Amino acid sequence: MSLVCACPILECVYCLGCARWAWKKCLYTAGRESENWGFATSTEFEAVPRICRYILGVYEFDIRNPLWAPPGGYGINPDSVVLKKNYDENQGKVSPYMIYIDKDNQDILLLISGLNMAKESDFLLLLDDKLGQTKFDGGYVHNGLLKAAQWVFDTECDVLKELVEKYEDYTLTFAGHSLGAGVVTLLTMLVVKNRDKIGNIDRKRIRCFAIAPARCVSLNLAVRYADVINSVVLQDDFMPRTSVALEVLFKCLFCFPCILCATCLKETCTLQEHMLQDPRRLYAPGRLYHVLVRKPFGVGRISPTVKTAVPVDGRFEHMVISCHIISDHSIALMEREFQSALDTLKEKDHVMDIPTQQRMERSTSLAMEHSEEHKAALARAVALDVPEAYLPSEYGTFQKAQSMNDSAHGSSSWDELAARILDTDEKGESVLKSDWY
Repeated sequence: MSLVCACPILECVYCLGCARWAWKKCLYTAGRESENWGFATSTEFEAVPRICRYILGVYEFDIRNPLWAPPGGYGINPDSVVLKKNYDENQGKVSPYMIYIDKDNQDILLLISGLNMAKESDFLLLLDDKLGQTKFDGGYVHNGLLKAAQWVFDTECDVLKELVEKYEDYTLTFAGHSLGAGVVTLLTMLVVKNRDKIGNIDRKRIRCFAIAPARCVSLNLAVRYADVINSVVLQDDFMPRTSVALEVLFKCLFCFPCILCATCLKETCTLQEHMLQDPRRLYAPGRLYHVLVRKPFGVGRISPTVKTAVPVDGRFEHMVISCHIISDHSIALMEREFQSALDTLKEKDHVMDIPTQQRMERSTSLAMEHSEEHKAALARAVALDVPEAYLPSEYGTFQKAQSMNDSAHGSSSWDELAARILDTDEKGESVLKSDWY
């Protein structure tokens, strides 16, 4: 009898929890997660619209005779396309990609297109993942995307090595959209870990632009590789925020109340600390750029704003209830909005009036600022007890930190690490040294 009486109480508690979650969701807007981030400059954001146009070019069957070119074209010189492979040539292992030499900007680019709704192989690739299935470099990654990245790396390693050695001063850039963004993220990590196979290229010459990426790396990896990987998200885009397993999401696509209730229970009952300390939970990778173009709840447009940071907690944790969550994932729309945002940034910064020497000095100072912010994010991850998070070595590389991580079972290694990064305050408690913040 007592159990029967308890049912209405449990039902009321469940309804109250769901009502609280729904109320918070209705008031949650896309700008909340980036409200405390810094503003990006035109210098660091300048490459993003151009790279979006290059990615759009991968969708063309014949780049010399484009069918869907945006106003002004793709900006691609067909004679500088090294190779371009479609689904048949990729054997269904990965979506189409292209290697392009951008001589105007001294850049070697490997570009991968996004999810094709008509291709079963893309869905199989995206859904090939289970929580905690695949470990990589001390963290967890998306299994299917890692296999696709490994296939591209093995297939094009020799081509990339030849190009890196031929164009010694060029940057090696990996870029992709949606599914392709996840692949290039893990491909970049593979290249960084195997630079000897790509002509011993310096880490500073490697960079990645993940446009609207799927959540594909654990938090420690997302922060650790923030010096080379950049994720760009347009306002309400759902993909970088989809913390629900993608397989569950697609299965529940036609049963919205089911996934709504499941998400309600999960987000209401899960504490932020538990999310951060779950080593298997996947996140959007690297440094984040959040482009805002509309007022909250889509009631009107605003002057485009670009916010950037290397966040640890609050890294696109919550879905935004908006009619734009799907449209904001379109690469064609992104290219237009990103170009508009860049034009606005240039007007504010008066970039066109700055001499070349001052631009070079600004680029140098910006690199230093990003480096300091990256170190601060690593320290923040350590302070929050994020699994497998550690600080960079005093020489500016991760090799020493990695060796410490590998020998963590030895008491002497731990004592050396503790002595190097910890100090004792007046109360006799251990605290991080000030120069590690």
